[in-house]
Amino acid sequence: MSLSLALATVSFDKETLCSEALGPRASSGKRRRKRTRRAPNRPALLDMEFGPPKINDKLMRFFDHCEKFQVEVEKNDSALHHVEAFKNGPEMQEIIKKVAAILQVPTSDLNADLIQVAFFSCSFDLAIRDIQSPWCDVFDTDDAKVLEYLNDLKQYWKRGHGYTINSRSSCSLFQHIFRHLDEAVEQRQRSQPISSPAVFHFGHAETLLPLLSLMGYFKDKEPLTAHNYKEQTQRQFRSGHIVPYAANLIFVLYHCERPETPAREYQVQLLLNEEPLPFVHSAETVATYQELKEHYRDVLQSCRSDRDCTVPSINITSDEL
Repeated sequence: MSLSLALATVSFDKETLCSEALGPRASSGKRRRKRTRRAPNRPALLDMEFGPPKINDKLMRFFDHCEKFQVEVEKNDSALHHVEAFKNGPEMQEIIKKVAAILQVPTSDLNADLIQVAFFSCSFDLAIRDIQSPWCDVFDTDDAKVLEYLNDLKQYWKRGHGYTINSRSSCSLFQHIFRHLDEAVEQRQRSQPISSPAVFHFGHAETLLPLLSLMGYFKDKEPLTAHNYKEQTQRQFRSGHIVPYAANLIFVLYHCERPETPAREYQVQLLLNEEPLPFVHSAETVATYQELKEHYRDVLQSCRSDRDCTVPSINITSDEL
């Protein structure tokens, strides 16, 4: 499923933003909204000049350019064996029998894929057109939960934590984001204007899920499998909540002119779908840039697409032939 994604890094350089956006109320304990007045000498994003858009599929569609992902996941029929097993499992078979009875057709005429098509027809009409499709009448809430899990299984094993290469394939994008943040910090330290106050990237859900997985988000204690549906009712990994339509992830870098300590001069917030996203390492919605880089130091230093995406060669000797 392709959904729109906006990925942005934004740098702000005003004390008002530090005091209002990064005060005690920005902790993860409470979610509060506060509209801040834009400082008179800071231009709005709409007033800034933007360069021509550039297409960089290697950066934003990294999965297409990662040979190991293509071989081991994308083109590997066995990679999604949990998805296929769940389709043939008791939860899905019960839905097939029920829908067949409602439609008055033999169960042999239906399968899990057709059930998914009907469910997507219902959900897409509700989400996009705000109308209830006749297909919605054949499903109840319990059916929707089972079908949601089926889709989450696919996203988990193809884009999420299921295989390490899913997330590692996004490391070039992760490093790219931090290079822009580093550049903004270095320019501010040299008292230079920020050359790129806002950087926007646009992609798909397939771009965002691996990146969030690389950052350690939405990882359950136990992997999602075909056999633990009931145990995963409270799971963190719910792709429909993580990457809905127009999903977006924003890294906001703040410069504080009068920080309490030198380490707090540069601070960061993450927003997922316009809501503050607590950091994995602290459960807070604000982190110093220094501690954030320290937390992801191993990923930033060890992640190499050219190495991680290479399929190991198999040496076959003449005796084996």
